[in-house]
Amino acid sequence: QVQLVESGGGLVQAGGSLRLSCTASGRTFSSHYTMGWFRQAPGKEREFVAAIGWAGRTTYYKDSVKGRFIISRDDAKNTLYLQMNNMDPLDTAMYYCAARSPRTGWNPVSDQSYDYWGQGTQVTVSP
Repeated sequence: QVQLVESGGGLVQAGGSLRLSCTASGRTFSSHYTMGWFRQAPGKEREFVAAIGWAGRTTYYKDSVKGRFIISRDDAKNTLYLQMNNMDPLDTAMYYCAARSPRTGWNPVSDQSYDYWGQGTQVTVSP
């Protein structure tokens, strides 16, 4: 089993920045896990935000966050990050960290591709 705990959410004004963290624990977790960030706004479906391959070799982003958000990982600390810059009120949502155990068939943008999820951290961007 793998446990994921997000932190770093909060209230920020439009144009501001936040950095989310997700710390993983569990006997099987390793740098070979692929990981991602998803978000869900009230009344909307959960959507893909960003993903990162093992050892950070590849990254993927939702079009609307490209150039503003940066996903990264520190495998020595078992921690995933999402640096969010130039934030917009449309970024307001609950943000979730997700992880997938090493195997083929990863679709980074699909929440069905991930095995483990955190509890989420709320991000609110005021106009």
